[in-house]
Amino acid sequence: MTDYTTVSIPKDLADRVEETIEGTSFSSTSDLVRFLLRSIVIQREQQGELTEAEFSEIADQLEDLGYLD
Repeated sequence: MTDYTTVSIPKDLADRVEETIEGTSFSSTSDLVRFLLRSIVIQREQQGELTEAEFSEIADQLEDLGYLD
């Protein structure tokens, strides 16, 4: 059995995410957040430590998509 924890995001961001995932394979905000975090972790594991530039690029992309303020 997998243990879970709670991650808090602002309500307005959660609303934007809900609108964004409509019509996609993501069934919830949690699904999308798990996917994004898993992708970042896998990338880090494959490439070793993320450089500051790589981290900044990922953060910029997430911000452009509306997932970060």
